[in-house]
Amino acid sequence: MTDTPQTTDDPDAPPPGPTPFERLGGEPGVRALVDRFYDLMDLEPAYAGIRVLHPSSLDGSRDKLHWFLCGWLGGPNHYIERFGHPRLRARHLPFAIGISERDQWMACMIQAMEERAIDPAFAQRLAESFFGTADWMRNKGG
Repeated sequence: MTDTPQTTDDPDAPPPGPTPFERLGGEPGVRALVDRFYDLMDLEPAYAGIRVLHPSSLDGSRDKLHWFLCGWLGGPNHYIERFGHPRLRARHLPFAIGISERDQWMACMIQAMEERAIDPAFAQRLAESFFGTADWMRNKGG
């Protein structure tokens, strides 16, 4: 997800430039994005369809998404250290997730990124990556 192309002959070398995790401001930046995402989910009627899939307290969900995103964005692997491989689809199978839920999740995350003033080009790249994962979570028609 970095903007700087790899310039080394070593294919295992990390790419130069900041990781997406660093571009978001590290753990505080990822936490702020996650917190805004769940604040919006809790407050906005447009996201009621995904809110009902969560427990009454969003504290655990906030932590898990924060821990997951830290590693997914190139930072510390807090989620894996606590729970092992994310197995995202398997962990989401108990919840009915269709196109509507996917689209609400995406709209909520896009709004959170906009409100956190994430660079629009970077936010677009993140949204494209989020969409691939959100679409893969679907387990019901419609």
